[in-house]
Amino acid sequence: MAHDPRSQGPLLQGRNTKDTAGPGRAGVDTGEVAELGGDSWAVTLAPRLAQFTAVARHEHVTRAAQELGMPQPTLSRAIVRLEEDLGVALFARHGRTLSLTPAGRAFLASTERALTDLERATESVRADVDPAAGKVAFGFLHTLGSETVPGLIRSFRADHPRVRFQLVQNYGEAMIERLRAGDLDLCLTSPVPDYPDLVARRLDEQKLRLVVPDDHPLAARKRIRLAEAAGELFVTLEPGYGLRRITDALCAEAGFTPRVAFEGEEAETLRGLVAAGLGVALLPPPAVPRPGVAELTVTAPRAVREIGVAWLDGHPDTPPVAAFKKFLLSRRGRLLPR
Repeated sequence: MAHDPRSQGPLLQGRNTKDTAGPGRAGVDTGEVAELGGDSWAVTLAPRLAQFTAVARHEHVTRAAQELGMPQPTLSRAIVRLEEDLGVALFARHGRTLSLTPAGRAFLASTERALTDLERATESVRADVDPAAGKVAFGFLHTLGSETVPGLIRSFRADHPRVRFQLVQNYGEAMIERLRAGDLDLCLTSPVPDYPDLVARRLDEQKLRLVVPDDHPLAARKRIRLAEAAGELFVTLEPGYGLRRITDALCAEAGFTPRVAFEGEEAETLRGLVAAGLGVALLPPPAVPRPGVAELTVTAPRAVREIGVAWLDGHPDTPPVAAFKKFLLSRRGRLLPR
């Protein structure tokens, strides 16, 4: 992975003869990312931009060559070839010294910006993979955000205090898509996904409760069979959410299809709807007890949701991601607060 910034690739063996007035050339904003094909100016010029900048800064080939750690004749030939490829004189020669032409000054301004952006990009990606202070892009369900995830990160950072986290809260399918897009390294989700392009490991399970308004006839109960709620209106998460799929599956196992009165995007909002008397819901336990509702243990069918960690199969882990993945896997059976 280490790279010596002084190393230079071989000079282009053929002359680039593309038309600089064509679409996508320098100075023309096409709104598109340049395609780096074999005849691209970027591919042609990239190895020599630092060489040109060093000569422009020193206005002297020998001193520039010493800075770059390369032979002076090699650098001289590289600059001449650069000018030939561009079809523009970048330097005026004055014996052993050089000065930039107007075209050279214009080219230098853009070159310095490009090299600065490249340096920043390099430092950014190298910082992200630093074992001690790198970055982990970590996704998780909204219902795990108030207590579970903060506790996990606190425990992990006891041994890795400088590792940085990019945290993303979303529903399961959206996180899977972000894993595939490379936006996330790992995600905690439910149900545990089963896709050929992902690796998933079950970490824990969480009991679901039937949540009813505190003035509901069932509120005095401690336990209930889900079939007893067949006549109730349900408030649920929207289709596509893992908890919605689990709710539908449990109700089907209990012998009925839930009549859905309201659909939402966040579990605590559903609790508020239940407290307002708008229906009942199957939900995981809250981080903090919610007034206005009663939460009943479901005795049949077994009402739980499995929580798992998933990542993209074959995707190489950076050291901080590997460390956090190992930490999560070590928490099997004790991921969730008890």
